[in-house]
Amino acid sequence: MHNPMREEEWATWLRQSIAGDAPAYRRFLQAVTPYLRGTARRYCERFGAPPAEIEDVVQEVMLAIHLKRGTWDSSRPLGPWLSAIVRNKMIDTMRRRGRQVMVPIEDVIEVLEAEEPASGLSQHEAEKMLAHLKPPQRDIVEGISLGGVSIREMAARLSMTEVAVRVALHRGLKKLAVLYRSDQS
Repeated sequence: MHNPMREEEWATWLRQSIAGDAPAYRRFLQAVTPYLRGTARRYCERFGAPPAEIEDVVQEVMLAIHLKRGTWDSSRPLGPWLSAIVRNKMIDTMRRRGRQVMVPIEDVIEVLEAEEPASGLSQHEAEKMLAHLKPPQRDIVEGISLGGVSIREMAARLSMTEVAVRVALHRGLKKLAVLYRSDQS
């Protein structure tokens, strides 16, 4: 998106709509639809999809925005969030049609998270903090947060429900945050 004023106006309307302002949501959807359509058209051209796919993708994007608008981080730019939704819906459409889609890194670079600066927490300090957690909570935090294990895998590994794993992860991370803050004081 190359118009910061327009993007900020849309972001304001989306923030208002998340807060329950229905007219702001209507203004947002009416204003953003041409942008979504243009973005979908460019992706269809790039991926070799027929123009008939454009409106299907736009409708799927509108539904995704409606369902996921609460997940938008309002401190971040709106344009990359919208573009990512369009790109993902276009990829979903192509996959349903049996086409392999390769997305160049240049197309997603603006939506990738920036690397966080190092916290200064050494491996020894992290292990010391994790020792405050009891099993299986420690295993869950280590496996998911540090090891990249999915919640589903961890639940199967520990013979727990996914909900129980999520709760244990949340509580473990909360306890570690309290410990970390107390160590910093």
